[in-house]
Amino acid sequence: MKQEITFEDFKKVDIRIGTIIEVHDFPNAHKPAYKLTIDFGLLGIKKSSAQITHLYTKEDLLQKQVTAIVNFKKKQIANFFSECLVLGIKNTKNPIVLLQASKPTLKNGEQIS
Repeated sequence: MKQEITFEDFKKVDIRIGTIIEVHDFPNAHKPAYKLTIDFGLLGIKKSSAQITHLYTKEDLLQKQVTAIVNFKKKQIANFFSECLVLGIKNTKNPIVLLQASKPTLKNGEQIS
């Protein structure tokens, strides 16, 4: 387990629902990854690099709703700036599995609390 945090620490993390509207290969990444463009509704469009090529094709990802942390500082990865962090689960048996809402009725930009 990681270091214990307070509820006030958790409240600083802005996790939102968004829909992937573009997926591109990212050949300049050190590990296999995609460049994602995600629509967060009123928050706008954000880009992210995601190492999820083992389980997901570009076609699988297009129009998929995902959860992401949207208030990280931009991070440069090769020649690309990642503006949010798409959330997933990684363990020793599986590559990264995306966290998703169980119902597709959520609006882009809705906040997870």
